[in-house]
Amino acid sequence: MTGHPHHSEVSMLIQILLIFTVISIAPSILIMMTSFIRIVVVLSFLRTSLGLTTEPPNQVIIGLSLFLTFFIMAPVINKIYKNAYIPYTKKAIGINRAYKTGLKPLRGFMLKQTRMKDLELFVKMAKIKHISSPKDVPTYVLIPAFITSELTTAFEISFLIYLPFLIIDLVVSSLLMSMGMLMLPPTMISLPFKLMLFVLVNGWYLVIGSLVQSFR
Repeated sequence: MTGHPHHSEVSMLIQILLIFTVISIAPSILIMMTSFIRIVVVLSFLRTSLGLTTEPPNQVIIGLSLFLTFFIMAPVINKIYKNAYIPYTKKAIGINRAYKTGLKPLRGFMLKQTRMKDLELFVKMAKIKHISSPKDVPTYVLIPAFITSELTTAFEISFLIYLPFLIIDLVVSSLLMSMGMLMLPPTMISLPFKLMLFVLVNGWYLVIGSLVQSFR
């Protein structure tokens, strides 16, 4: 009889440990299911294409990516809040119903951004035979397909951003070679021109505007 309290304490500790583990990894999981991936990858490539290594700092890129993610995901968050969170807090629905209702708008967002080719790949690898429509795809299959699609889209956008700056690098390198200035790093000369071009075309406006519009 004396062993029961000890066992209940151990099981309670295990439950608490599991809860803290879920809480610690939940932000990372949620980030993978939002627009954050595309935004942070494109902004990182933008910094590299400009020839910058530390400016803007990683904290600024991640912070900007997070706030843009909140902006883009606001309609989805509002649906989850109204349809799942509020009814659950009022005890109108149970936790399972709240989970399913809250997941629905998030799945809708991911499905809209996921390429059919990527979805079919993961459905095939999961060995799922009968799916009448993309809406029937399990969430554990949809998430990796969504991440793959987001990375593909991010790389495509980054390639388009890279091109004009690559042309500047090539022109500067050719000029330096023709002038016999082989010891002078081309990146040091091309950097001011790339920054000037970016500022003149209002680069931040174009990049951020295009990123947000790519989710519409």
